[in-house]
Amino acid sequence: MAASFGVAFDDAALDEDGADALPGELRRRSAYLTHPVFSAHRSETSMLRYLRSLSDKDLALDRTMIPLGSCTMKLNAATEMAAITWPEFAGLHPFAPVEQARGYTRLIDELCGWLAEVTGYAAVSVQPNAGSQGEFAGLLAIRGYHRSRGDEGRDVCLIPSSAHGTNAASAVMAGMRVVVVACDEAGNVDLGDLRAKVDQHAERLAAIMLTYPSTHGVYETEVREICAAVHDAGGQVYVDGANLNALVGLARPGRFGSDVSHLNLHKTFCIPHGGGGPGVGPIGVAEHLVPFLPGHPLVDTGTSGPAVSGAPYGSAGILPISWAYVRLMGPDGLTRATEHAILGANYLASRLREHFPVLYTGADGMVAHECILDIRPLTKATGITNDDIAKRLIDFGFHAPTMSFPVAGTLMVEPTESEDKAELDRFVEAMVTIRGEIEKVATGEYDATDNPLRNAPHTLAMLAGEWERPYPRTTAIYPVRGLQGRSYLSPVRRIDQAYGDRNLVCACPPIEAFAEHDFGAHAPDADGSTPGRAAGAPDDLGTTADVVGAQA
Repeated sequence: MAASFGVAFDDAALDEDGADALPGELRRRSAYLTHPVFSAHRSETSMLRYLRSLSDKDLALDRTMIPLGSCTMKLNAATEMAAITWPEFAGLHPFAPVEQARGYTRLIDELCGWLAEVTGYAAVSVQPNAGSQGEFAGLLAIRGYHRSRGDEGRDVCLIPSSAHGTNAASAVMAGMRVVVVACDEAGNVDLGDLRAKVDQHAERLAAIMLTYPSTHGVYETEVREICAAVHDAGGQVYVDGANLNALVGLARPGRFGSDVSHLNLHKTFCIPHGGGGPGVGPIGVAEHLVPFLPGHPLVDTGTSGPAVSGAPYGSAGILPISWAYVRLMGPDGLTRATEHAILGANYLASRLREHFPVLYTGADGMVAHECILDIRPLTKATGITNDDIAKRLIDFGFHAPTMSFPVAGTLMVEPTESEDKAELDRFVEAMVTIRGEIEKVATGEYDATDNPLRNAPHTLAMLAGEWERPYPRTTAIYPVRGLQGRSYLSPVRRIDQAYGDRNLVCACPPIEAFAEHDFGAHAPDADGSTPGRAAGAPDDLGTTADVVGAQA
């Protein structure tokens, strides 16, 4: 006999053959968690070393700047992160009674108030779980506003060609028709084309989605005129706040003509970005749109917009990060962070433009928070692509910038406010050295297809094996003196990523491994093996490198 929760019961009845046992048709018969990783690490020490081995393969922010343009991979300070581990925050259910969540309510109210002050809007909702969801919520607010005024027919959304890709998708999801507005040679919205599109669609114009500063890395010089043109036609202005880290403390969208914006707390306000973790994409709105912010069926938000998230305050569990960031920085600190981000981007643009043309700049030759390096002339002359440069940067210990967005064949670089001059100089040294290697390809000193750029990244296996390259090993591993004694080498060579983008490649056993395996009929044998495995099939899942193979 045994007892559970104070109730005595006969545990013999739980025997597999007992009358009250789980019905046979519901019992698992197949093997599960069979990969060795699930059984190899049986102590904390072993598990720690396994995790360390994974970390050693990663080229992450703890090793290097991550200069991804338009993605703001800033430092997430440990002080800001600490509170999300506290059970007072981490253990609170999103539908807990309000009287049991007064601390969280205060934190959310304070953060929303600060974000409204920073952006110049009347109110902020933190319900959207991502920037894209924030776009959707903002457009729903605009749609609700038009419908409340009897303007059901307003369904045209103007989107500049420089916009983020999610803008058009969000507009379509919100029931709008997308009309693209051209950009001029400097990367700004073409005012002539804008006015023509506004005139053409004036009766049905719902909104314009404007990224400011633009994805081209410049401030729209005529942003007030753009807002005025859309407003005069009865439309609303949506400013994409993904690049808000170039505005905070210097300009407020709600003050220069915008009606609604989403903010990426997982970028500008320090919540970790990338890796599939939760994001927060709150929206700020002008006074006339406040009633149309997202509501919720279980919580009285005082607003009538449709809910865009299952929880009333979205990913509330990570809001303490942004609260701490804003509270620690204060208004002066937030402004200095913005100035540092802009200064860093212009420093890189200034140092690199003689080696790689900067595609877009403002009227004064300056950029905003990021710059686009034009690799296309070099590719045309030498065959070296932006992909080759990105892979070679790994040999220098750098994560690659953004490739081919928003312009194919380019590199978009954003240093963020987290990087100091020493790290920026290290990146400049790497890029200048790479430019010299490209010149050697151009002059014929390096073979066009067998050179440090085409072969990058160089792995330990390459360096330890037979070396038949027309350049020395030291060029591969120590392209600059500062890398001597380095602790990072790429664990894998490059793969054919274009092929991978177009073809599903799985790191699991081939389908032939399951040809003779009836998962409903076989249980593992006593030795742990699985009957029915196809002859010659692998005993584990292998690796992506095993399946895809290295590029020759």
